Amino acid sequence: MSHKDPEHSLLTLFRHTELSCGDILAVRYSGYLGNWNKLFCSNGNSKYPRLMKLGKDITLWGLEIGLLSMTKGEAALFVLTPEYAYGQRGCPPSIPPNTTVLFKVEVLDFIDSEECDTFFELTCEQRDRLPLEKVLKVAATEREFGNYFFYKQCFKIAKDRYKRALSILGRSSSSKAEQSQINASKLLLFLNLSLTYLKLERADRALKYGELALEMDQGNAKALFRCGQACLYMREYSKSRDFLARAQCIQPFNRDINNELKKLARTVAAVRLLAHGDLSITYKIWEKGQEHCITSRD
Repeated sequence: MSHKDPEHSLLTLFRHTELSCGDILAVRYSGYLGNWNKLFCSNGNSKYPRLMKLGKDITLWGLEIGLLSMTKGEAALFVLTPEYAYGQRGCPPSIPPNTTVLFKVEVLDFIDSEECDTFFELTCEQRDRLPLEKVLKVAATEREFGNYFFYKQCFKIAKDRYKRALSILGRSSSSKAEQSQINASKLLLFLNLSLTYLKLERADRALKYGELALEMDQGNAKALFRCGQACLYMREYSKSRDFLARAQCIQPFNRDINNELKKLARTVAAVRLLAHGDLSITYKIWEKGQEHCITSRD
């Protein structure tokens, strides 16, 4: 239940093992001139490189051909002659005319977005006629995009991708089995959105999506935990204690839940002391619970 991830400890962004045209990928690269001794471009310092789409965002023909031969996690070295790189004119001032360039490339992750792209080109009527399996796959892909941007700490973009995924799942189901599949996908998105809104310091929205998750699974410890965090942020201490205590009953040894209960106890103690005017003691307690308490004062 760490704040570091949206309900998963590892990102799983790929649907197949080999890249194909139209895939969205995260790639780390460095471009060199000469004998690997003159760097002219690199994104190697970026923890989460910008997502790029094969067939659209990769401008060097040779580099795209090379990437299409790779798989997730693979690293490669490419030597690109001018006709596969910057051509006869080069790219002044960095790339002289008729220059062979060298690229060191690593494919970090990729998402097969072809079905997703096709889905959003359809009309609403056409989407409604698609098999549920395809709809769930598109929603899962959108959620994966959200996960990527969450890890990149682009929380507003992540929130928008999660909501886009949720909008796909609004169709009516023809059976209990189908509704169960839809609800399972919605539950993950509600949990993602609750955590993302906490990151955006929108506790009211975090509580809303946490409670929506609880409507589907009233014993979900993560949903209870998120609701408890949101209520603590909003200074609704009794509600926070109720949510967190229920979460602790389900997962009594969960460190995050237990730490949040301790933070709540420190906060409540500080509020009571403040009400009795003992400011010196209050300050020390506020300082110990600084992460929540300082941001919660008027």
